[in-house]
Amino acid sequence: MGWKEFGKYSAAITSAVSPTVRPAAQRTSRQGGAGPDGLSYSLVSPVHSSPRLLEDRFIPMRRSFRSTLFIIVAQLSALTACAQSTAPRTPGRTDTPVTGATLAFAIGADLSFVAQAEAGGTRFKDGGVETPALQLFRDHGYNWIRLRLFHTVANSPWPLPNDLSYTLALARQAKAMGYKFLLDYHYSDTWADGDKQFIPKAWESLSAPDLVKAVEAYTRTTITALREGGAMPDMVQVGNEIFPGMMFPAGKLPEQWDTLAELLKAGIRGVDAGRGTAARPLIMLHIDKGGDRAKTQWWLDNAIRRGVPFDVIGQSYYPWWHGTLLDLRANLAFMAETYRKPIVLVEVAYNWRPSEYVGKPAPFAETPEGQRAFLEEINRAVMDTPYGLGRGVMWWEPAVAPGPLRSRGMFDDAGNALPVLGVFDKFTRGRLIAP
Repeated sequence: MGWKEFGKYSAAITSAVSPTVRPAAQRTSRQGGAGPDGLSYSLVSPVHSSPRLLEDRFIPMRRSFRSTLFIIVAQLSALTACAQSTAPRTPGRTDTPVTGATLAFAIGADLSFVAQAEAGGTRFKDGGVETPALQLFRDHGYNWIRLRLFHTVANSPWPLPNDLSYTLALARQAKAMGYKFLLDYHYSDTWADGDKQFIPKAWESLSAPDLVKAVEAYTRTTITALREGGAMPDMVQVGNEIFPGMMFPAGKLPEQWDTLAELLKAGIRGVDAGRGTAARPLIMLHIDKGGDRAKTQWWLDNAIRRGVPFDVIGQSYYPWWHGTLLDLRANLAFMAETYRKPIVLVEVAYNWRPSEYVGKPAPFAETPEGQRAFLEEINRAVMDTPYGLGRGVMWWEPAVAPGPLRSRGMFDDAGNALPVLGVFDKFTRGRLIAP
């Protein structure tokens, strides 16, 4: 049914429910004035009609109204169905919004360095009281821990602790304290991110088909080890900030989209093969375009078009790299509307002392209070995401040893907690008393 036909039905229902209008020359009771044909018009007033006349007029009008209303409802249903069936579909979109019911709001932190820091003597204090870092974050409402995993850290040009045994021990400890566990595969011996994606040395000489097999086998083996060690992940991201691809040159974009898709699918198959009878972890695809709608769409559409299955969209957002808060909000709304999947800002951070905005305007002051204000606004943006699909925020490395990264952390140089640590207190403190 087109809009013209819809207009006709609108007119029909209007006449069915409106008072009857007749030329005054046919009646003895008048109200109103002259019409365009020169006759005086007035409304038929029920108070001047006999009960029988009123019944004769009302019953046909009621029947006409019901018939017309039935036709309109039927036609509107047909119009809606037609629009749904003929409208162009966005790849990956579902007709029914996903609420993210399988993923409660994630208040998380990437604490991949924390065990190394504490083993080296770093101590963290909250209100002057020294407290183990994992407990300290739990006390402030944090319910997710994110831990990265490198392939062979001995091959890294930088000293990194995040091998399988280190990650398993830290994840097991966190899960025992009630944390959910997000495993971050780098598929690299060292840092892999939006600027660089190094293939593990052990895989450098493999052909693309053999690399796909290696990714699946490695993922299966590591997931099995985590499960058997009491640290089964609740969510797994296959690759870290993989907007440019991963394991260069084999999966480098834009040239190797098909290969990248096969590598991602291999990682996901490995997760399924390694979990045994454990619940299937949610699968996240993680890119670093929090404030870039166009690039987000390009990447996700390509992944979906090639059949890469996933449950959660992960984004990084650092304002000095990834745009304004308005850019972020626009992209959150776009992702929710287009893909209807839960979205987590899986990496965010801001400095509590001058660092990224020295000599230039900053969105928030690089001070302890500015850092807190930043996280409050980020959380508000995520919670405002359409359909309730903003499903969490995770701070990157808030608890580290003294050094350059501490400026983005949640502790000052003496190890004292900064105001930012308490942002989620108002959302997580309270009691539900059973009746």
